[in-house]
Amino acid sequence: MRLVRDHTILSVVVGSRAYGLAVDGSDVDRRGVYVAPTPLFWRFDKPPTHVDGPGPEQFSWELERFCLLALDANPTVLECLWSPLVERVTPVGEELRGLRDAFLSLRAHRTFLRYAESQFRKLEGDLRNRGEPRWKHVMHLLRLLISGRHLVRHGEPLVDVGEYRAALLAVRRGEMPWDDIAAWRAELAADMDQALAGTPLPAEPDRARIEKFLLSVRRREVA
Repeated sequence: MRLVRDHTILSVVVGSRAYGLAVDGSDVDRRGVYVAPTPLFWRFDKPPTHVDGPGPEQFSWELERFCLLALDANPTVLECLWSPLVERVTPVGEELRGLRDAFLSLRAHRTFLRYAESQFRKLEGDLRNRGEPRWKHVMHLLRLLISGRHLVRHGEPLVDVGEYRAALLAVRRGEMPWDDIAAWRAELAADMDQALAGTPLPAEPDRARIEKFLLSVRRREVA
């Protein structure tokens, strides 16, 4: 926990409050990035790549792990860089946020769609086995595809989906028929495919630029 308390460079609120989908009783989900002091890597026992806590809805990544996940277009990690609700940021955290475009690439198209497809199959299984899916998960699946479509079209993920709040909350309440949900999901996926023709995203992220930043931070943390 000391790594998170003493070495966090970026802490943001994600989840429903950042998405514009909060309701009464919604949790405050926090995600962060910490930098383990470089000498800790010289030991046999390396510092952890992630830490749960200290709060019940808090999770943090060590900088290197965070960068690798972002380079692979992990949706959860990317949204941390675009969250409108920044609670803590150091000068190094500002450098990281300033590099966020370097993480983006066409990998996001594959990653977002693959994750959404996997989740949709699980939800279909819930529908068959339990009679209904977990509606909150359905809402977030659609939100993910809305964000991914915006990313492929415009070159950055859409975190605040307040424009779609009414429809998404209707999904969360179980008020939208499953056939309509399936059709919306298919439409969003098709839109992502069509957006490829004019996407501003590069084929690959700028890994060298990110690695240069990481090495610079490691050198600064030697003392």
